[in-house]
Amino acid sequence: MKNKSSSINDRNIQLGPGLAAIPERLLLQHARGEVLFIVGAGASKQANVPDFRGLVLKVYEEVDVKVHSILEGIPGDACTKCFIDTSDLKPEQSAEVNRFVLGEYDVVLGMLERRFDGEPAISIKVRNTVENVLKNSAKKSAEIHRSLMKLADRGPVLTIATTNFEQLLEKSVRGALSKFGSYSLDAIPRPTRRNDFCGVLHIHGAFDDRNQQSGNYLLTDRDFGEYYLRRRTVPDFIYDAARLYNLVLVGYSANDPPMKYLLNAVAADGTRFEDLKERYAFVGVHSSDPVLVEDWKGRGITPITYDSAGNHSKLTKTLSLWSIISPINAGSKKVDSEINRIIKTNRVDSLDSDKDLFDHFVRRGDINEKNRITEMIRDKKADLGWFNAIIDVLSEKDKN
Repeated sequence: MKNKSSSINDRNIQLGPGLAAIPERLLLQHARGEVLFIVGAGASKQANVPDFRGLVLKVYEEVDVKVHSILEGIPGDACTKCFIDTSDLKPEQSAEVNRFVLGEYDVVLGMLERRFDGEPAISIKVRNTVENVLKNSAKKSAEIHRSLMKLADRGPVLTIATTNFEQLLEKSVRGALSKFGSYSLDAIPRPTRRNDFCGVLHIHGAFDDRNQQSGNYLLTDRDFGEYYLRRRTVPDFIYDAARLYNLVLVGYSANDPPMKYLLNAVAADGTRFEDLKERYAFVGVHSSDPVLVEDWKGRGITPITYDSAGNHSKLTKTLSLWSIISPINAGSKKVDSEINRIIKTNRVDSLDSDKDLFDHFVRRGDINEKNRITEMIRDKKADLGWFNAIIDVLSEKDKN
């Protein structure tokens, strides 16, 4: 735990033992409605929806079994030095395998689409297959979707962006679609701080079971080139959002093709403008990996690491607890329950995560909230260490 004189820029808050340590400045930014979450395919894997790599594998399983038999044997961390026997394949198939090894899944699908559907496309076999794969897997949302939708609630409106095609975020909040709406590509509202910037924003396109128009989403390298380079629809959205909100990325790895496009969009603007807000990413790690952390930092992103074991359960738990104690949608009863739980133990004997969370509750509250917490400690006849903690917070000179 940071000492009482530590800067707001240095403090991290663990919402529970073993969970991700969230920068307190981010928690406070979120409490002020200054955060926009951008959700990737990793979040939907918890609902049994394949990520980009898994999607490519399933598409090949349907349209080219011979290539699929090779691709499924390539490990996820395959590198350019791996030997892949493609002697039985045609040159165009071998080229697709090589791109798959490099992790360039948008390029792979672009090559596959050209091979099966023509140039320009005269059929939509590849995209129909993609839709069938996702529609058959994206049946039910997961806890992480529900937590993200709660965190996306800014009070009057709810706003969240995603590069996912499926609509599991929408499905996680039954009966509330009228509060936020769902928008895709050119229909997405332009970022502002006003309440008309709201909804689930599918910046790479979307479809659902009722959608009769195929192909209205960014799938291949050609699609990304169209919307990132030619029309500039997505970069313009990212540029504006990054100036108005602290972006928080959830469900991405640094090498995901959509992440590369997003990072390049923000990085290019960061060289010209100084008003970009800080960007964050939740990053799953198997063990301490300083190189991975620096890789994210080198791309202009502040990584928030967590233990990825157990199907990223620590991330799910972190987001769930954050959504529960968020001042926007957490009633005083939940905050009171947490405080009462914490102050049952003497301050000196408490877990660091509980000390940090208590201090955060005090720090984020106005004078009335600070007085209310003080009264709770008095009524419960709690350890004087909690009174001293409030005094320490009040004496801080940081401007939050």
